Amino acid sequence: MNDSLNVIRPILRVSNITKRYGDRVAVADAGFDLYPGEVLAVVGESGSGKSTLLNCVSARLRPDEGRVEYRTRHEGMAEVFEMSEAQRRLLARTDWGFVHQNAEEGLRMHVSAGANVGERLMALGDRHYGDLRRNAIEWLCRVEVDATRIDDLPSAFSGGMRQRLQIARNLVTKPRLIFMDEPTSGLDVSVQARLLDLLRTLTRGLSLAAIIVTHDLAVARLLAHRMIVMKNGRIVETGLTDQVLDDPQHPYTQLLVSSVLQP
Repeated sequence: MNDSLNVIRPILRVSNITKRYGDRVAVADAGFDLYPGEVLAVVGESGSGKSTLLNCVSARLRPDEGRVEYRTRHEGMAEVFEMSEAQRRLLARTDWGFVHQNAEEGLRMHVSAGANVGERLMALGDRHYGDLRRNAIEWLCRVEVDATRIDDLPSAFSGGMRQRLQIARNLVTKPRLIFMDEPTSGLDVSVQARLLDLLRTLTRGLSLAAIIVTHDLAVARLLAHRMIVMKNGRIVETGLTDQVLDDPQHPYTQLLVSSVLQP
């Protein structure tokens, strides 16, 4: 057998992404490959450009320059911004997921928990009420939300439970790629720890490719195989997570790591 057939190919290829706001460059010439089942952390201080990069890569924001190529299920590698708007919407609702820092941005707050989860299945054509409800119950259980709360509104949930509901909503369609923007920020420490354990279990158990933006290096170490460090809109260091955190090469990364280690 030809060895080239066994080469693992990236599921996502990001090249030369640049985004400007007037004279300010929010992201400059950023690029990376992401492989199936790999979790990539993007870290840096506030204003470093990490969330802007995430929004460009997830097609929530159009970059001024660069390419975002995604390996689709049936047609191979495709440039996301060359797709039609309808194709991008379908991709975002089925094969991709996006977990917001504020769960309210990723949920429909005026419909039930079950409807929030089932809605994404309807984008795939599922209209059978019994199937939708059964799948919703299954996913509520998988994210450790009591199934008896299927008819409750998200407003009746705590912050941590809303985040779990948002995760269930995103994963019910079995996406291959999920984007997460500070998914545990603002939660109590104990709630954050349980949610991180859940995310680690789900990403590894489902072999999800994921990009997670975080300012918390402990989150990066727990969840990510590889990490990118950003400063002033540029990627200044990249590598295996443990390698970057244990032996940082760039002065800015060294500063980030030392600030965490200081008593």
